[in-house]
Amino acid sequence: MRGVWRDHVAGYSPDGTPLADDPHGGTPGPLPYEQLVYLDFDGERYTQTNVVLSGRPAHTRTFTGRIDGGVLVFDALGPEAPRMLGVSGGPGVLVFTPERVDTEAHRRFADPDWIRHLGGDQRTRTTTLYRDGLIRRVLTVSGTRIAGDTGRRHALDPRGAEGDVHEVRSTTRVYLPADDPSDDPSTNLEEPA
Repeated sequence: MRGVWRDHVAGYSPDGTPLADDPHGGTPGPLPYEQLVYLDFDGERYTQTNVVLSGRPAHTRTFTGRIDGGVLVFDALGPEAPRMLGVSGGPGVLVFTPERVDTEAHRRFADPDWIRHLGGDQRTRTTTLYRDGLIRRVLTVSGTRIAGDTGRRHALDPRGAEGDVHEVRSTTRVYLPADDPSDDPSTNLEEPA
């Protein structure tokens, strides 16, 4: 799935009603929206940068990980974040999910992703979001690969043509208790990659 993807992201309540807003997500905001997703993988290191194109205020997030024992292990997503893995669901299926589901942080926030490569330049992603142990919404993403080259920014990138494709690794505070005074689910802590 290496390359640059253009994703259309829509959200639905558990009863299937389309959502116009996502107040519970790791980056709350309007729905639907479009984003560019740069995916790099060299066989050992994984880097993904999401760049909002339209439908939401400008926003960029970068995630990193590495292969350990044949499994993708993500670098810490934030304070108290559970260990997140990328595991195989068979040919063309990748699941981003916590290694364990018995932690307090996981009960506060969980959003497993089911990514399916449909062949060629098409993929889908379905994300279920749980807050405080309850399902809150489902994201349905349709993606089209628009470039294979991730070495430079795509012409559609709102950040402009100059600069690195990937930014410093993003972290989030969504795993912290709600009464933590530093908890703000819309704030990302920027850390060096």
